[in-house]
Amino acid sequence: MTDPSQTPSTPPRKGPSKLARREERTAAWLLVPSLVIILLIAIYPLGQVFFESFREREFASSEPGRFVGLQNYQQLLSMTIRELPLELDANGQPVIEDGELQYESWVRVLPREPMRYRAVTEFGLFGNRYVLGATESDFILAVWDTLVFTVVAVFWETVLGMIIALALTARFFGRGAMRAAMLVPWAVITAVSARIWEWMLQPTRAGLFNTVGSALGISDGRTNFFGDVALQLPSMIVMDVWKTTPFMALLLLAGLSTIPKELYEAARVDGANPIRQYFSITLPLLAPTLVVALIFRTLDSLRVFDIFQVVLGNQRYSMASYAQSMLINVRDVGLSSAASVIIFVLIFAFAVGYIRAFGVNQE
Repeated sequence: MTDPSQTPSTPPRKGPSKLARREERTAAWLLVPSLVIILLIAIYPLGQVFFESFREREFASSEPGRFVGLQNYQQLLSMTIRELPLELDANGQPVIEDGELQYESWVRVLPREPMRYRAVTEFGLFGNRYVLGATESDFILAVWDTLVFTVVAVFWETVLGMIIALALTARFFGRGAMRAAMLVPWAVITAVSARIWEWMLQPTRAGLFNTVGSALGISDGRTNFFGDVALQLPSMIVMDVWKTTPFMALLLLAGLSTIPKELYEAARVDGANPIRQYFSITLPLLAPTLVVALIFRTLDSLRVFDIFQVVLGNQRYSMASYAQSMLINVRDVGLSSAASVIIFVLIFAFAVGYIRAFGVNQE
């Protein structure tokens, strides 16, 4: 029997070799130029925006700014909910028009001091009528519109992109030409595509959709897509889905090309139909590519600017177009910077949420 005292002990673990440490130092030095560039073009401007968000300063003015703390954020985010009282007639009875109770105007309900609140929206709850007010109602609406735009547009871009990608994986005559044609909407400059859609959605029969709708008898040919508040956001979503669906399809098509064909052949041998193959093979193996595509499109949609600015201008804002309007039209550097910081925080929160929810940081 072997004497335990004579069993050789485990040799101590050695640290990195001299060659490994030399390679680490070389890699660090090679990263220095990239870090300097990031510092100059990203970190410094971002830090400047954070700094300006705590100040009050007029854009393109020689007057020095002054520190105001969180005042800009307070002005952007201050909200209140107030109940609207019933409108009463001379006899003290509720006023009823067209079978509906009439309520007092929000102007009489929302506070005006120390900051003036304006209505964002009115809603009913448990038989009562309420108004949501905000000191910067345009910004609150811009945040809501941007979130709705992002969720709906990314959903449809993902669904349609998946359908197109699956269709283009099949072998058929002209598949190469179809793949090239698919990218045309994405290749068109956003400002140009916005103008194209602006023409097609003209509120008269000069517009394509009104002309077709009138010919088919489904509209009177005078639908005001950009003048009607209820149609503005859906129009923006349709424009973005048309332009950006090819980008999603391209990413998903690249992911589909990495899935081994042998898996589908084995599934067919086992009697799996196409739907079973999709949910058992395609979707699980495509998940990493799908998550990356969702992250790209979601973060890009949250900072949407061009189509809102080109088509709607100051009628309706996205978060980014609101920040631009505060800087250029109102010339308020502080409010514009605070709005930009809020956009950054929302985008950062969405990115972290995606990474944690889908486990992107795990091997």
